[in-house]
Amino acid sequence: MIEVNSMYLEDKGRRQREHEKCNGEGRRKGAQTFRRGRALEFYRQLGTKRDTLKKQLESNELQSIHSIIAGELKATEAIMDEFIVTFQLTEILGETTEE
Repeated sequence: MIEVNSMYLEDKGRRQREHEKCNGEGRRKGAQTFRRGRALEFYRQLGTKRDTLKKQLESNELQSIHSIIAGELKATEAIMDEFIVTFQLTEILGETTEE
């Protein structure tokens, strides 16, 4: 009977440690890192769109829609600024630009 109780207690302790591991900081940081990585990738995509819009502004062929492109560029830059604040990317973007 003692052997069965000790096995039960060991299993209960193992399950409790696993539960704590899943609900602890380590688990959340992994998900947070994943989301942050996705946010950075989306930010880079916005940067590519911004660069494309800037090139289009310089194009003589697109002078007829210059005001539309300028509006899109301004909106894209506003989204990028809000994105940095919302996802707290200031430190990360500072690190990537310094390298």
